[in-house]
Amino acid sequence: MEKETSVCKACCFTGHRYIAQKDYVKIKENLRVVIRSFIENGTTCFLAGGALGFDTMAAQAVLELKREFPHIRLELVLPCKNQSAPWTALQKAVYAEIIEQSDSVTYTSDEYYAGCMQKRNRALVDNSDACICCLWKDGGGTAYTVRYAKQQGKTVINVAKMEG
Repeated sequence: MEKETSVCKACCFTGHRYIAQKDYVKIKENLRVVIRSFIENGTTCFLAGGALGFDTMAAQAVLELKREFPHIRLELVLPCKNQSAPWTALQKAVYAEIIEQSDSVTYTSDEYYAGCMQKRNRALVDNSDACICCLWKDGGGTAYTVRYAKQQGKTVINVAKMEG
């Protein structure tokens, strides 16, 4: 199931694991608008990291839009094979469904270790032309990934800060 990321115009996602219920609908709608805009401007590959929260929302949005735009790809770049071990049964079921429907899955590490999430985040950015994020805190993995994307000269769109 492991495949290399294909050569295409690509965009990655990064975002917080927890999205407040009051913000969920707005962020989801903003995300769909931005993904659709990227597709209409030639992006065909969307890379997601498989985490709970925004990563899951983004992967599901791409899979929904794939019905309308069958040429797009969802490529999962996962930190390790046992990422979902501490999750609930429902979270694992959603994760398995996303993996099953994705076009490719790449693991940046076999097992979890202290830096495997950062390794995954750099791989997402390094294999993308742009980054769609859901960021409202200055700390944590999402902020690190957004800073890294900007340092690499990638376009970054924050769906948490959009009016919608």
